[in-house]
Amino acid sequence: MQFFALNGFPCPALQNPSDHFLKTINKDFQKDIEEGLAGVIPTEEAIDILTKSYKSSDNYLQLRSQVAEICKAQDSGALEKKSAHADFLTQCIVLTSRSFVNMYRDLGYYWFRLGVYVLLGIGLATVFSNLGTDNNSIQARGSLLMFVASYLTFMTIGGFPSFVEDMKVFERERLNGHYGATAFVFGNTFSALPYLALISLIPGAIVYYLPGLHEGYQHFIYFVLLLFACMLLVESLMMIVASLVPNYLTGIITGAGIQGLMILGGGFFRLPNDLPHPFWKYPLYYIAFHKYAYQGMFKNEFEGLKFDNNLDGEQVLRDKWQLQMGYSKWVDLAILFGMVVFYRLVFLGIIKTVEKMKPVVKAFMSVPMKQTTQIMENPCATPPQEDKIFYQ
Repeated sequence: MQFFALNGFPCPALQNPSDHFLKTINKDFQKDIEEGLAGVIPTEEAIDILTKSYKSSDNYLQLRSQVAEICKAQDSGALEKKSAHADFLTQCIVLTSRSFVNMYRDLGYYWFRLGVYVLLGIGLATVFSNLGTDNNSIQARGSLLMFVASYLTFMTIGGFPSFVEDMKVFERERLNGHYGATAFVFGNTFSALPYLALISLIPGAIVYYLPGLHEGYQHFIYFVLLLFACMLLVESLMMIVASLVPNYLTGIITGAGIQGLMILGGGFFRLPNDLPHPFWKYPLYYIAFHKYAYQGMFKNEFEGLKFDNNLDGEQVLRDKWQLQMGYSKWVDLAILFGMVVFYRLVFLGIIKTVEKMKPVVKAFMSVPMKQTTQIMENPCATPPQEDKIFYQ
């Protein structure tokens, strides 16, 4: 305002300064000014006055000096463009922290599932209360463990919509190049560990102690660790599904179908020796994580127990449940954690493959479009004679 006022164009009282500046230098308002007030300086003359005044001012000379210094520094190499991207460790820490906060605030991510698991744990504890050590408790213990390993972990698919949203955020932010797929997988994995541990511990304690499963804190710790591994494994499986099937409904149906097949082929509803060999025994029985979950839980529960008629737990595992007794329960737990790592690597591989294939697919899809355009623009084609309409 001071610059305009010093050059003979003061802003009138009670008028917006921006409107005054615009009317002074914009030629579109010249006609309105000519029709309105007589003796007003033309727009071109006003622009010329302001331009000459600015070029003779100290601000103009100071600005030219600053621009010259910047150009000189660039020519000498003093200014170098540095990468604004953080290192891999910082990316993982930031993504883990952000994802952890997001999971904490989203009630449907883990908190609602925790409440449902607690209610199911109370239900299991009342249905299977006072198991005892008679022969009838053998089937009851097996059914309880099967439900925990199958259906409690099955409900992890409830977090699928949140997985899909995380994937959408990653796809948008990946375009900026601020972090890669590996950092995203690390951040998503480590941020979920505390919540999965909480979900495994609290409902697991209810299910384990109220019905009266195998006494001893070592057995309880193994039970919680195996439940934690199963939860983490199902989440890894659903993340693979989310990377391939981004639709909510289709993804949940796909994940439920995969787990349903694994439950059927896990060796409980149909014992291992009775499974049909094509597909169900080879390969589904050996690649289904429920096989190792059942065997680990059953070994942890029945080994060391004595039932009626001096029936020991090892004999029950061999004869009734047809378990493989050549290795310990810790091997089953190690296999489950190994499958978690494998599933996460598969998830990472899918993300990287999709990133590399997108440009190829776009280039492939653009070829038919170009051919269609050339055909439509062919000058030799005979135009339709729409104006000649004959009536009979």
